[in-house]
Amino acid sequence: MGILSRTSYVIRSKINALLNRAEDPTETLDYSYEKMRDELQQVKQGIADLTTQKKRLEIQKRRLEENVEKHNEQAREAVQQDREDLARKALEKKQAKMNQIEELDAQIAGLQDTQDNLVEKKNDLQNRIEEFRTKKETMKARYEAAEASSRVSEAMSGVGDEMADVGRALERAEEQTDEMEARSAAMDELMDSGAFEDQLSDKDAIERELEAGRSNAEVDTELETLKAEMGKSSAPAEESEADAEVDLDESVANEEVEAELEELKNDDDSS
Repeated sequence: MGILSRTSYVIRSKINALLNRAEDPTETLDYSYEKMRDELQQVKQGIADLTTQKKRLEIQKRRLEENVEKHNEQAREAVQQDREDLARKALEKKQAKMNQIEELDAQIAGLQDTQDNLVEKKNDLQNRIEEFRTKKETMKARYEAAEASSRVSEAMSGVGDEMADVGRALERAEEQTDEMEARSAAMDELMDSGAFEDQLSDKDAIERELEAGRSNAEVDTELETLKAEMGKSSAPAEESEADAEVDLDESVANEEVEAELEELKNDDDSS
């Protein structure tokens, strides 16, 4: 097989494959059915034209038969008048008309045979069309049922294009959700561990803890004041004195810390 022959064969096979994918069997069946109906209509039109032609010949035959009878009467009257010459002419015309009638009979008979043949073919074609219509409807129903079943099967199995897109969208959504949940948990863990400093404040973790301690001390002080006002202070005098000593020690410690912080600041300023 030459290159051109192989190329032509490949092109024809590709075109045939494209046509097969593009072809809708139901549309093809409907088209074939309409073509057969058109052919039947043409056959009926042909029979109608043939019948019309036969009727014209039959009308012409009746007119000739009337002329034959007329010429026959003319011949009899001519004989009664002893006009043999006129009787002969009338009989000659009668004979010519009878010859024409014979020719018309032959033509009418031929047209009748043709008409009977066409009618038989028309009836056969009509029966075939009815059978084809029944098979067509049955095949269309089977095809549509198979197509619906295929769509359902593809939808259930997820192999259809749309279902595949939906499946991929769900997978991407699930991956993004997992990623966001992991990121949120990581942020919570880092926040709890104090790894992130407050970006809107210049305070570090020690300062925040000191503020929390001062806030707790203020709450405790206010609570003790409230209890004292209501006569429900449970702390004995000894504990108050002890607390005062502790507060004094803490004050001294705080003064030492403040002094140390001042030295650090002075060192930073001198450097």
